[in-house]
Amino acid sequence: MAAIAATGVSKHWATAEGRVHAVDGISFAFAPGTLNVLLGPSGCGKSTTLRLIAGLETPDAGRITIGEQDVTDLPPSARNIAMVFQSYALFPHLSVAENITFGLHVRKVPPRDRAERLERTAALLGLTPLLARKPSQLSGGQQQRVALGRAIIAQAPVCLMDEPLSNLDAQLRAGMRLEIRALQRKLGITMVYVTHDQVEAMSMADRVVLLNAGRVEQNGTPVELYESPANVFVARFIGTPPMNVLPLVRIADGAAIAGTEGPVVLPAECAGGTLGIRPEHIALAFERGVRTGVEHVEYLGGDSLITCAIGNHSIAVRVQGSVALRPGDAAWLTWAPGAQHFFDTSGARAHVPVARPAETRMA
Repeated sequence: MAAIAATGVSKHWATAEGRVHAVDGISFAFAPGTLNVLLGPSGCGKSTTLRLIAGLETPDAGRITIGEQDVTDLPPSARNIAMVFQSYALFPHLSVAENITFGLHVRKVPPRDRAERLERTAALLGLTPLLARKPSQLSGGQQQRVALGRAIIAQAPVCLMDEPLSNLDAQLRAGMRLEIRALQRKLGITMVYVTHDQVEAMSMADRVVLLNAGRVEQNGTPVELYESPANVFVARFIGTPPMNVLPLVRIADGAAIAGTEGPVVLPAECAGGTLGIRPEHIALAFERGVRTGVEHVEYLGGDSLITCAIGNHSIAVRVQGSVALRPGDAAWLTWAPGAQHFFDTSGARAHVPVARPAETRMA
């Protein structure tokens, strides 16, 4: 049984230019007790999808279920969910304790029960010493914990989170990612988390739904999206830096990167498609492999990011430590045949024909 499921859900907006398909016939199912991420660029429909699950928007088509109940036409109050917003939405005139228990007051939960649940929630989030403070007396991370506390104290089996860490600095976001993931596992709740940050998605999620222009590009585990991207969009969106995607042309012995005379990287049947290779899977070699020219070198401490020119395109290479390369130098690049991805003329992932041994050599 799925904790949350959407079947053919659509949401359209009428504008002066016509109808905008914010969400266009998407379907997914999330297992109980999992953390699921709706990922994608701005305007892809991820927040609209979350609002449809919450009942803050009504779908134009499709059905939404939570547990075994069809909630498509139910108001938010009848869906037994909790939600954390991007802006925290804390009441500035109320204390931390009053903010956390506000929803319980509205639902007329008995005072004794409220106090017991507040004590447990505050201890879980490390907020016990701060219960008497007002939001203005808290740091950004502490305010985020209060917003989490208000959701957790409701004891709902489903928690929806709309880019909750976007207002925090990078270091604090990294710490909060770990806290949210640990909290979700400890409570065993089903969480749907919206973000445009693929690092958040890859580091936190059990399942990622990658959206683009209102449609699902790929629905899978972080490992599946990284190792087997469904198309060029997924390949370029997942990974830092993104996957190199290079057009292929036919040469005498097979397919080579456009703008070069070789070596052959894939069988001749792949000409016209594109080669995908992740920067971290490329190695520097000595006068063998693909010859390139160095354009930029960024030393990042633990590794270096090298941008090279290959034909009329650029290729990024990520290697450990520092390198003795400068702009204008020549560099030879190699990679294992198994690290290659192939996309057909439509941009979709395609099977690579079995190559003869001579065709897979980079030298």
